[in-house]
Amino acid sequence: MECLRAWPEPVVPVQYLSESGIQAIPESYVKLPSDRPFLVPAEPPASDAADIPVIDLSGLFSGNPARRSATLGLISDACCKWGFFQVVNHGVSHELMNQAREAWREFFQLPLEEKQLYANSPATYEGYGSRLGVEKGIKLDWSDYFFLHYLPRSLRDENKWPRLPLSCREVTAEYGNQLIGLCVELMKALSVNLGLEEDYLHNAFGGDDEIGACMRVNFYPKCPQPDLTLGLSSHSDPGGMTLLLSDDHVSGLQVRRGDRWITIKPIPNAFIVNIGDQLQILSNATYKSVEHRVVVNSVKDRLSLAFFYNPNGNILVRPAKELVSKEKPALYPAMTFNNYRLFIRTKGPCGKSQVDQIKHTSQCTS
Repeated sequence: MECLRAWPEPVVPVQYLSESGIQAIPESYVKLPSDRPFLVPAEPPASDAADIPVIDLSGLFSGNPARRSATLGLISDACCKWGFFQVVNHGVSHELMNQAREAWREFFQLPLEEKQLYANSPATYEGYGSRLGVEKGIKLDWSDYFFLHYLPRSLRDENKWPRLPLSCREVTAEYGNQLIGLCVELMKALSVNLGLEEDYLHNAFGGDDEIGACMRVNFYPKCPQPDLTLGLSSHSDPGGMTLLLSDDHVSGLQVRRGDRWITIKPIPNAFIVNIGDQLQILSNATYKSVEHRVVVNSVKDRLSLAFFYNPNGNILVRPAKELVSKEKPALYPAMTFNNYRLFIRTKGPCGKSQVDQIKHTSQCTS
């Protein structure tokens, strides 16, 4: 990441712009007409309604083989057909989920001077920031965020986490511990569903000592012109698997389904799980990462916690050899996650252009 040393332009927090009382957003946030959110009816026709699958994970943790098998089947179907699903009865404390959300809500309401003590740079993205991508002149998203590392331990530094509110560091640490445990179980399910050994994906990500885990807390301030911009541009997640704790009052996440954007309706105490590009690569496209984006509104702020479970940045990721055959050759070349994510850290969110591009390159050279 040595080439990403500094932001090309001064960074202005979006929350500052929102609270300044502006009636028109700066030109740098105005998306091209083709990238703007469609103005569609709030509710689609009943015959056209759809939502991502909802899976009760209690069967995964039960000692009942039939229930576990049925739950594995639902997870497999969701990963192959949707790339997104919600999980309930997942084992993470509901009280802790609420505490984490409220602690970070408090952080974003602190004075700007306190938040800017943690101002980040594109070298690591760690800390408080307001843009993704270092190319000068790119269109910006209407959001602020705080990014931090959990794993590997060598990257974790709780002194870089907010000191205020006073509960933030302790709650964030325990929240991460419980989500790591949930990710371990989900990765076992994904491995088994691919016909691999239960610990295959865990080891492919680096195993106990090297696997990566980080979190980006997203804050989407009220926007005076929500029809012209996005809180987060269309993209597929470059990493392995994402667990999203969504806002409990305001929706905004949209998932691409064919030529439509579906607004996800979060379920209380649920996590939204989605497949990232690295799992698409490891599964040789059996699992699909899916484009998603975030819309904003003019009435309410929105907050979400995105937890990313990733391969270690220095490990080569390639399709599992058990999933490669003469009939289905490897669709992607081997590449480290550090090299892979340079794309989004340089250009910002760009749909699925990166994973599609390396697939095309692999097919052309095979």
